[in-house]
Amino acid sequence: MKTILGRRARVLAATTVTAGLVLVAGCSSDDDGGSGTKTAAGGVELVKAGQLTTCTHLPYPPFQSEIDGKVQGFDVSLIDLAAKDLGVKQEILDTPFENFKTGAFLNSGECDLAAAGMTITDERKKNVDFSDPYFDATQALLVDKGSGITSLADVKSKKIAIGAQAQTTGEDYAKSQGFDPVSFESSDAVLNGLRSGQVKAVVIDYPVVQGWLKTKANADAFQVAEQINTGEQYGFTVKKGNTKLLAAINKALAEAKSDGTYKTLYEKWIGPYDESAASASPSAS
Repeated sequence: MKTILGRRARVLAATTVTAGLVLVAGCSSDDDGGSGTKTAAGGVELVKAGQLTTCTHLPYPPFQSEIDGKVQGFDVSLIDLAAKDLGVKQEILDTPFENFKTGAFLNSGECDLAAAGMTITDERKKNVDFSDPYFDATQALLVDKGSGITSLADVKSKKIAIGAQAQTTGEDYAKSQGFDPVSFESSDAVLNGLRSGQVKAVVIDYPVVQGWLKTKANADAFQVAEQINTGEQYGFTVKKGNTKLLAAINKALAEAKSDGTYKTLYEKWIGPYDESAASASPSAS
């Protein structure tokens, strides 16, 4: 399996949903964010005073990506709600996706939570605690228009090169179906691999594909050959045992679903509202 790498971690600061998110040069570890205390509303202990530090992996539209120099997306907007309830701002740290499986940046005290369009799995639950599900996801097989490919079975029978994002459930699914996918480090790299002809098909989360196909050039060049329902649900993660922060995140999600905020954000970032996305049952942590 070939892996396409080459990104550097960087720090991005987030303000409120209405004000947007801005890129910053960096912050010192002892900056107190102006609050002077690492204890937020409800007794939630934070790794850095005055802010809710979120690990993510950019880009992953429509969940989190830089747009006009600002980090925005569905995940970002939802965590902004929790940050507001805690009386702090959100700051985003761009990190390698593989760290989310192990909870490395949570355990080391670099981040309070991870928000990265991450599927809830039993394997990942061994290392982190998940929030209630906030999004029902499916995988998509994206191919060149005119390729004649209509399914993963076609990809296999025609021995087509297939790609996926590294360390994701899309990559895991492709491997489970007997493929040896080219492994790309980010969703942008996946799309570039398809554009350049390095691969002729990719498996990746369907909402990501929906975002890509909003661009005319992509819609003219590519099409969804197959949607694959893998029963996946996304959740945010915290360090194991961080029950107060987990409760705060779940409270913000529940309130957003009940007062219409979730629907508004869903339609803004994802597309036509899917009622099932807001009725997902809580996950056992």
